[in-house]
Amino acid sequence: MVVTCRIIPCLDIKDGRVVKGINFLGLNDAGDPVELAERYNQQGADEVVFLDITASKENRSMLIDTIRRAADRLFLPLTVGGGIRTIDDIVMTLRAGADKISINTSAVENPLLIKEAAQVFGTQCIVVAIDVRRHTSRYDDHTPVQLSDGQMCWYEVMTHGGSRSTGIDAVKWAKLAESYGAGEILLTSMETDGTKNGFDIPITRTISESIRIPVIASGGVGTLEHFYDGFVFGKADACLAASVFHYGEMTIRDVKEYLAGREIPVRPV
Repeated sequence: MVVTCRIIPCLDIKDGRVVKGINFLGLNDAGDPVELAERYNQQGADEVVFLDITASKENRSMLIDTIRRAADRLFLPLTVGGGIRTIDDIVMTLRAGADKISINTSAVENPLLIKEAAQVFGTQCIVVAIDVRRHTSRYDDHTPVQLSDGQMCWYEVMTHGGSRSTGIDAVKWAKLAESYGAGEILLTSMETDGTKNGFDIPITRTISESIRIPVIASGGVGTLEHFYDGFVFGKADACLAASVFHYGEMTIRDVKEYLAGREIPVRPV
């Protein structure tokens, strides 16, 4: 059976509105999350991701009402992240209508949450989101990653919406998350996020080759070719994008038709 490559729009939510910036900064309003999600549902998206990007930083819960509204009107899988810290939070999110939950900061602070959540809800329900920042200084005992210009670097895990350093090696963390029961990794590079220069292929490929669970590439789409690069060179199982969809620069149909034309297996619209 041919496994299709997934196209996933991501809606970063702040104060109940979809926002988008560059390198996690300079956020601009992009609309109502439920209305945008409905549009992507109609366009043939394979999934939709809601991320409350300031919930962890502001130490508050996710937007349950928004999840309920979306679940009532969508007919595709919905992944929700942001402010999920406990098993009770996961129960509340799933009951509101989410199909999967995404944990980032809480997973780093308490890795056993991954294991417990996977045991209770199943690995297919648990997405571990990893925000990474590139360091070209000495990598010592960190996993070396080679850039396109031959330079070596390493990638650090960031938490609290990309605002806090952890010192944790991203490749090692992805492997640990998998061993604890994560069903997928949602990988976002702060270097490329919002730049429209393409995915961070070196770290996407390195993590994709280091683990067996699916990797969702995130951060940097600006052209149709960037999706192709994410699948072929980054070896991602899914590609996620935001602003190019939010502002109408391309549609899900555009992406799938382009990929199908280049022999990338996608689910028909």
